[in-house]
Amino acid sequence: MTLEKPLGGVHLARALALLISIGLGAGAAAFFLQFGAADGYQMVDGVRAALVFITTFWLAWGAMQSVEGLLSARAAPTLLTTPITTRTAILMPVYNEEPGAVFARVAAMDDAITRLGLAEHFDFAILSDTQNNHIAAEEERWFVHLWDDRQQDRRKAEGKPSRFFYRRRHSNTGRKAGNIQDFFETSGADYDYALILDADSLMGAPTIAEMVRRMQTEPKLGLLQTLPRITGARSRFGRAMQFAAGFYSPVFAQGQAAMQGVTGPFWGHNALVRVRAFAESCALPELSGPPPFGGHILSHDYVEAALLARAGWSVRVDPDLEGSYEEGPENMIDFAKRDRRWCQGNLQHIRVISAPGLKAWSRFVLFQGILSYIAPLFWVLFLASNLYATATAPEPDFFPEPFQLFPVFPSDETSKAVSVAVGVFGLLVFPKVLILLDATLRGRVSQFGGPLKALRGMLRELFMSSINAPIMLMWQTRAVLQVLRGRDGGWPAQTRGDGQLSLSDSFAAGWWIQIWGIAVILLTQSFAANLLFWVLPIGVPLVLAPLVIWITSHPSHSTVFLTPEESTLPQVIADHRRIMAQWAQTTAAPAAEMSV
Repeated sequence: MTLEKPLGGVHLARALALLISIGLGAGAAAFFLQFGAADGYQMVDGVRAALVFITTFWLAWGAMQSVEGLLSARAAPTLLTTPITTRTAILMPVYNEEPGAVFARVAAMDDAITRLGLAEHFDFAILSDTQNNHIAAEEERWFVHLWDDRQQDRRKAEGKPSRFFYRRRHSNTGRKAGNIQDFFETSGADYDYALILDADSLMGAPTIAEMVRRMQTEPKLGLLQTLPRITGARSRFGRAMQFAAGFYSPVFAQGQAAMQGVTGPFWGHNALVRVRAFAESCALPELSGPPPFGGHILSHDYVEAALLARAGWSVRVDPDLEGSYEEGPENMIDFAKRDRRWCQGNLQHIRVISAPGLKAWSRFVLFQGILSYIAPLFWVLFLASNLYATATAPEPDFFPEPFQLFPVFPSDETSKAVSVAVGVFGLLVFPKVLILLDATLRGRVSQFGGPLKALRGMLRELFMSSINAPIMLMWQTRAVLQVLRGRDGGWPAQTRGDGQLSLSDSFAAGWWIQIWGIAVILLTQSFAANLLFWVLPIGVPLVLAPLVIWITSHPSHSTVFLTPEESTLPQVIADHRRIMAQWAQTTAAPAAEMSV
């Protein structure tokens, strides 16, 4: 069985998406150039038209991914039943994480694999890069607890136990990528495949087994990526992101799969790799010079996917693979911290994109990553250029010729600017509406509470993303400028938990955004008052940034963002929660006895 799309179909999908995106960008630029030059052409009009082209192209490219996903949608293939004859290491890199939750995830996945009778084919390796000695001691304690717990379960089941390994590096050279590379160099020869996870990852055993069977069937498949679903969100921000990931992402991922074919993505986790292919192809260089552009490659996953493709291996995402889960940030501050690292890592790809031998599509994927973080700068420049053009526009000359008896009124091209604005808004909303219609027609909407609840969820998510977007744009713009100025963001540990923020923490994180919002509104009112209506949807959220950050971090008690995992709790998530509760009781009892 093969799930790979024919090469001709992949090229057609790419060409269609690129041509339509470029065409829409060029059309928007032409319209805006006519609008800007209605009162006499200035150099700033050309700048504005160029910025409109870039930003519209980027929005259209995102919209075309959803269209491609809808056009290429197909029934899920029949699951394979071939025997598993290989050995797989399940790798969980950790870095200053809460140990109890991490080791409980390992136990939950081990339970699931054992129920399928496949324990002999899978080992677990917890690869620690933890630098905090107290957390490291807790990791060792929880590993012993995990080992004892698993051994008891195996004696009860009278089955063959899986093997568990824990290793801590005292020097986290190369960070996560270096951690995995160390494992491959020291232990990789014992395994055919490696399932790479994050500390917050969970995967169901049927999914893991299906991935292994697909890789066994296709000898040239070097990496198989799943689409992780966000689970466990509690805050307003987290639940909105969880709904969006569950409702929209499968369609966008299907579009990516249609265009990327066997030169697909690697998102760094919840993916199965062929050990030999990865070990031979993906040793990452240390870039010359200091960070942020030098040093170890932060966003290593896209580079590793490109290196695998360069070596002739297939890299593929299969969106039909369900049962793959992760957690997401619970507030905007944690999201921005993670995004800051991704920003630096993607901008580092400027040093990598010209590497010899890379596939053309791999270079384009790296370019996409770079553009995704530079795009906010273009939006900021577009806003600034419009304010400048309006403030410096010459007064209309109704009598351009000497002794002219009748006035000549300049052509009103306002409708063209309005058309561009409506078109840009449409590119943001149109894909979501299409996905809602498709989900309704195919019945997928029932997993989200039915058509009405899904519609309510889409509208509320659209409202929240419209409020959040200007704030996130400011954080992304600052991140890009920091990288360009040579500031290294490092690799901060992920923040877990409920993520609820105090008002003082929210103000400390967002006061500077609020200042910018006030400045934008005042400058517009002073120098380009006719643009104030168009600026308020950006300026007002900026002014309210601390309040928005604070409110969205609080728990959401609404069911409007219902997801399939909440309607029917996946077994592996239920197992994780059960084990966490059992372990909490087990570890609490000795502590209580000691206190007595």
